[in-house]
Amino acid sequence: MENDDTSSEPSSSLRRTNRSLPIALLRARETVMGPVREMLSNSPVNEQKWRVLRVLDEGGALDQNTIAKRACLLLPSLTRILSTMEADGLVSRRADDADRRRSIVKIEAAGRAVLEDYGTQARELVTDLRAKYGDEKFEQLLDMLEDLQAVEIKR
Repeated sequence: MENDDTSSEPSSSLRRTNRSLPIALLRARETVMGPVREMLSNSPVNEQKWRVLRVLDEGGALDQNTIAKRACLLLPSLTRILSTMEADGLVSRRADDADRRRSIVKIEAAGRAVLEDYGTQARELVTDLRAKYGDEKFEQLLDMLEDLQAVEIKR
């Protein structure tokens, strides 16, 4: 029996990849993040550090668990990222007064400067995407993705 890789029928009961939600989300992520990565390639930060700076700029000084959740990073990864960001002067950390085991992270002037230096380009990327995709669909997509986060999926 010869293996025919050109068969149009999947060998399992899984949905076709062009209609698979996980794959569609990954493809959409790449559509959005490709230009962001390109923008950040000339900056002192990568996309993970950019997200951390955005979260801290928006939320003020925060504990690492909150940052990890809001920036969509695993806590061990965030710990390594924060070490380099602190060494680069982008953020500072201090022990939490209420719980000395927790650390509180704050954006520093150098971190704010990165956001200011690249914020215009980031806004232009969003403006371009909204114009191409449509304001109404853009807002609906954000609403639907927010709703999806609240859905409990059996593990």
